[in-house]
Amino acid sequence: MLAQRTYDLRADLQSRGVIFAYSGYVTDDILSGVGGALRREMASQDAARRTIRSVFTVFVEQMQNVIRYSDERLDTGGETLSYGILAISRESDAYVVHSGNVVSAPEVAPLREKLESLRGMDAASLKAAYKMRLRDGETTAGGGAGIGLIEIARRSTTPVGFDFLKMEDGRTFFAIEARIGGDA
Repeated sequence: MLAQRTYDLRADLQSRGVIFAYSGYVTDDILSGVGGALRREMASQDAARRTIRSVFTVFVEQMQNVIRYSDERLDTGGETLSYGILAISRESDAYVVHSGNVVSAPEVAPLREKLESLRGMDAASLKAAYKMRLRDGETTAGGGAGIGLIEIARRSTTPVGFDFLKMEDGRTFFAIEARIGGDA
């Protein structure tokens, strides 16, 4: 039974084009190790360097968003672990980087507003927003520079996809995806 369930999961992931999937607690060490493996996997598939760089950048930004903003946390005494899910799939000639994590209710409206705003920007506007955010020097509640979502949007070939699912406990599951390569 165990082998069958695990095989079925594997088959489901493969049928969806998933080349990498991770669900669990995330730390900077996990980000570093998985990131290296991801680069090697993509290089073995003969992906273009620019594509590898873009997928890797989006992967890092999405993982950092989980680390900084996930509302599912575990304090181990010396380190806080954040829970999330991340998957990278191959769809024809594009890579799709998906991630998700739980966010608190007050975070939903500002996050939705920011993402809607980014969806409406062209490449020049995204570049200008990125530069302006770097210049203003403010940090976010999670300690970042606030450029992660802008960078994801800049690297994505199509507008960034996102969705929110209200959970029974009042929190919300946030999902985001970026498509890199393929037909724009």
